[in-house]
Amino acid sequence: MPILTFRQRARWVTLKVREDTRLIHNPNMYRTMPLGVVLRKAPGVTRWVPWNWTAVAVLPGAADVAWREMRREGEAVEYHAGTLTLELHGAETEAYLNGLSSETPSIYVVMREQAGDYPLELLLVTASPYEAQDYTDSGEEIVEKVPMPSGLIAWVRDFVEEFHQEEVFVKRRRDKKRLDLVEDGIGDPRISQVSDVYRSPTLLKKGRLQ
Repeated sequence: MPILTFRQRARWVTLKVREDTRLIHNPNMYRTMPLGVVLRKAPGVTRWVPWNWTAVAVLPGAADVAWREMRREGEAVEYHAGTLTLELHGAETEAYLNGLSSETPSIYVVMREQAGDYPLELLLVTASPYEAQDYTDSGEEIVEKVPMPSGLIAWVRDFVEEFHQEEVFVKRRRDKKRLDLVEDGIGDPRISQVSDVYRSPTLLKKGRLQ
């Protein structure tokens, strides 16, 4: 089993709870949409890599199909490889806002290599660049960015505008230091001080009680 980051472990626990209880945490701040993923198969650039597979598009509201051929141009073929559920959570609006603020708002498609005619398994689609980064850091999955269609951008933006709340910065009060207090032992010649290592034996002898 691959090593998961803290965010991935937390998400796995959340998904497991949903699976076991059939409940969704805070359903009033939760939206879903079926999202088809289009993968393109094109000839590779070297003889060691005969085919190159990339995620090229997403299809909002797509039906649940698998590996349906959509378009063919010479040797290049595009497939509706599958449909996953895009989830939006109210607690992650900062991440969505970050993604929407980028030059090209994108959906992140998380995949894993597998054996067979179709070498990629679809795992997840997310609008959160933070979550995508966690999967990138693990090194076990393939993460690709796919530009959001305009309608999907509007849908995510509406969700963020409805539920996003800026965190209020609270300045901590610093306790005023009392300069008129003397800590026990400090300045008492009978107690060894850290600074004694720099004093000459003569000064130490004069400054201490006999």
